[in-house]
Amino acid sequence: MSIRRSLVTGGGGFIGLHLVQQLLEHGETVRVLELPDVPLPSNVETIRGSVCDAKIVRKALKDVQRVYHLAANPNLWAHDKNDFKRINYEGTCTVLQEAAKCDLEVIVHTSTESIFAGKSRLEAEAGIGARKAVHNLPGPYSRSKFFAEQAAIKAAEDGMPVVIVAPALPIGPGDRKITPPTRMILDFINARPPAYLECGFNLIDVRDVAAGHILAAEHGRCGDRYILGNENIMLSGFLRMIEDITGLAMPKIRIPYWTALVAGAISEFLADYVTRRQPRAPLTGVRLARYPLYFDSEKAIQELGLPQNSVYQALADEIEWLSGEGLITRRLPMQQRV
Repeated sequence: MSIRRSLVTGGGGFIGLHLVQQLLEHGETVRVLELPDVPLPSNVETIRGSVCDAKIVRKALKDVQRVYHLAANPNLWAHDKNDFKRINYEGTCTVLQEAAKCDLEVIVHTSTESIFAGKSRLEAEAGIGARKAVHNLPGPYSRSKFFAEQAAIKAAEDGMPVVIVAPALPIGPGDRKITPPTRMILDFINARPPAYLECGFNLIDVRDVAAGHILAAEHGRCGDRYILGNENIMLSGFLRMIEDITGLAMPKIRIPYWTALVAGAISEFLADYVTRRQPRAPLTGVRLARYPLYFDSEKAIQELGLPQNSVYQALADEIEWLSGEGLITRRLPMQQRV
């Protein structure tokens, strides 16, 4: 029996690295398509380049049976706003167009929960058909991922074996690229903000997200979307978890949405035209906070067997990892573990 070869685009990212590790543990041969400057494990086949380059994508797809398409710009801000469309949407189209020429078992496309911002919990759970008008989506990241998912849906309708997964906010160890959830954790620990904007979101252990991708490839229905989430929580509750794990006092003052929106607009203007660096409060992030991003992952749990490991433990593991990497600059009074 031949060993399965799987391609992971964006395999050097937060979710991608965990997915690669789990695929290797399953005994698969893993090929990763990743940018030249991104570190990768030594025990994978490596193709360096961009998902926007059809020739590179064609090379990466040669002799693979499964594709996990994770490559994207996951940030809520970029100096060049066209990056989101080019990488997230056009890159997805390139991967799908080249994959259509191959005999593949399955393509797992990684979407995002942020395309449901402003919709009710029932609408988000209703499946692929219920979507918010694209012009109302908060920022270029969400819009680009919306169009990327539309391309994946169209590919499935055309007969390609595409399964879509939409991860909630992943937390856990190993986020070397510092994605938005990790940046939020570091900001609250290191920067000591005096106040916070209350919001709601869904958290899941990044290792469960990786497992969810493999389970989607094994058991997912082509053309369907599976929300990979776990615990719905308010930011105030999340801050209490950070406080409990670290022993550091977290902010208790809540600021109004409109105050945060003005601060976000100023922060993003300075980032765009002065500092050219990631703003602490990206405008897209503030706009996303206006709507509770709460989800029910029962479909993924029932149909795929999505794990639901402790979010608290995942946060504790991430804080321990961040501390070990020297990314936490404050002295932690305590490290209480569950």
